[in-house]
Amino acid sequence: MAAAIELFHDRDDAFRFRLKTPGGTVLAVSKPFPDKAAAVAGIRALRECAGTGLISDLCPPSPRAGGAGKAAPSSAAATAQRRLLGGLQGASDPQEPPTG
Repeated sequence: MAAAIELFHDRDDAFRFRLKTPGGTVLAVSKPFPDKAAAVAGIRALRECAGTGLISDLCPPSPRAGGAGKAAPSSAAATAQRRLLGGLQGASDPQEPPTG
């Protein structure tokens, strides 16, 4: 099953969209858009770049105390994770509506 994208009008009088799993879990909510056309353009941009985006991991390294805790992922696992999570890097500036 494919994910769903829901377009909605929020309580602040802005248009947004949310990405949901087939089970209904919300994965992401967009920034506010001034009008419906801008929100639809944002959905188009998401659909265009989501599958091919690169991941920039900006998280600090996890501390490992005396070997306890979770081991760092292998290089192959890290690469697979970057491919799986790709799509957000390179998207439009969060403060500006997408163009196109």
